[in-house]
Amino acid sequence: MSAGCGSLLWGGGNGELMWRYIPPFAAPAKVQMAVDSWLWQRSDRPCLRFYTWSPPAISLGYRQGQIPEQWQHLHWQGQPVELVRRPTGGRAVLHQGDLTYSLVVWGLGQRRRQVYADLCQFLKGGFERLGWPLQLGEGGYGANAPINCFAQATVADLVLPTGEKVIGSAQAWRGDRVLQHGSIVLTPDPNLWQEVFGSVPHRQSLPPLAVVQEALLEAFEAQWQVSLTPEPLSDREWQEIKRILN
Repeated sequence: MSAGCGSLLWGGGNGELMWRYIPPFAAPAKVQMAVDSWLWQRSDRPCLRFYTWSPPAISLGYRQGQIPEQWQHLHWQGQPVELVRRPTGGRAVLHQGDLTYSLVVWGLGQRRRQVYADLCQFLKGGFERLGWPLQLGEGGYGANAPINCFAQATVADLVLPTGEKVIGSAQAWRGDRVLQHGSIVLTPDPNLWQEVFGSVPHRQSLPPLAVVQEALLEAFEAQWQVSLTPEPLSDREWQEIKRILN
């Protein structure tokens, strides 16, 4: 862990980290991004959550530029494929057949590469429990980076020893307060992937979503020395999140 992380995260007197775990739910793209943005700006405790996207969506990096015009008219299984802008950087991510994780935390210092390594540790640990060793990628996006996030791995991403990218992550910062979220590609539809990116994902047979989520929760609890109890968003919190949507 980065030096200094304990000062803001350790609970008073009980020796445990004060993480909040928000149970998973499926929702449209704008709702999921509004929840992440609200937690990043307003949460009074570090948070972990997992979620899925319904209907499917393409999320764009905060500074990502022009996109293909055809993305405005995509459909999958009778549903429109939504477009949404993330508060974080990076390239386009197709959210169908994936599991998204989200972390909001502070007090880890300002060395962003080290924070990526710290926050990705539970992802590595969870997949190791399932027999899938992952490692951080290398390098960064250049001027001619592909539009597809999963076409290239960076130091923010996790790959198999073969180089296949399994988890793509991105961050946004306010002072020392960081939002990190990322997509774990499990069962992508090759036809939709082809339609969006003009290529078919090279995908090995990864474990089911529920199995992956449970392994990641166990690894997270072990890393941060916590026992997580689901704490859904309250009615008051939902009202504040809805104001972001409006």
